[in-house]
Amino acid sequence: MNIILVSDSLAKSRSVALSQTQVFLIAFGILLSGFILAMATYVVTMKFAVDLRNPYLRALLASLHEDEVKKSEAEMQDNLSSLAVKVGELQARIMRLDAFGERLAKAAGIKREEFRFDEKPGQGGPAPVLGGHDLSVTEFNQMLAEISRVLDDRSDKLGVLDSFLMDDRLARKTIPTTMPVEGGYYSSNYGYRLDPITGRSTFHTGVDIIASPGTQVMAAAGGVVSTVAFVPEYGNIVDVDHDNGLTSRYAHLSKSLVKVGDVVMKGQKIALVGATGRVTGPHLHFEVRENGIPLNPNKFLALGKNDVLLNVSNNPH
Repeated sequence: MNIILVSDSLAKSRSVALSQTQVFLIAFGILLSGFILAMATYVVTMKFAVDLRNPYLRALLASLHEDEVKKSEAEMQDNLSSLAVKVGELQARIMRLDAFGERLAKAAGIKREEFRFDEKPGQGGPAPVLGGHDLSVTEFNQMLAEISRVLDDRSDKLGVLDSFLMDDRLARKTIPTTMPVEGGYYSSNYGYRLDPITGRSTFHTGVDIIASPGTQVMAAAGGVVSTVAFVPEYGNIVDVDHDNGLTSRYAHLSKSLVKVGDVVMKGQKIALVGATGRVTGPHLHFEVRENGIPLNPNKFLALGKNDVLLNVSNNPH
């Protein structure tokens, strides 16, 4: 190998010839020098690392350790903040479900002392034989995700149950189960009877309830007023459509308080007792029909909680 040396101090360039052996030795020397330098650095570093009296090294190590601790604490705080947010969301959803459950329990007629949502359920059991282990952040996140999934499932099911209960409550409100007058008693029942005018055996399509003239007549169930008219046999009438082919009729009225198309609620005042039409005295004739066919009103009124049938009689008035 030829090495050409060029310099401003030299009048001309010089050439140095190196054999292959010399090149190899030079390269080996460079590598050996680097290795020795690295080993020396390692030995010195280890010596200073052991020597805790070195203030510079201790400061450097302390600074590095402090940075690692701060970084670890920051990461832990971020994880705790994230978990706290998730726990807060779950607590809020549980509170909503508790309120929802209490409302459903009340609607279903369950006594509060039998099914309390504000009490922590009792749990226990023998101590585990194999001990256990602390949860990792990953495991805790998985547990929160599973609880969230279960809450979603329970919320959906409670929503379906609420829909069924709501449908049932609406159905009850549209079934004529409320006595249409207060304090009245039957003067004539549903079925065959002696006609009060002719004295012949005829079929009575409703019930006659004795009440003083001007007594308020209430809707036996919610619905829409379908008829307000005068019919010779019934006198002044009000018919209420309760949907599904079910209607109720209030007859022999002195006055109606509603008009066709009005939406009425169960127990709402709709008319006044009178003595119009084919009668022997003031009373209310009450009918329930399904698709135009008269049904026994007693079967509906018996479903009401406050229905009391007094002085049932077939004597005409």
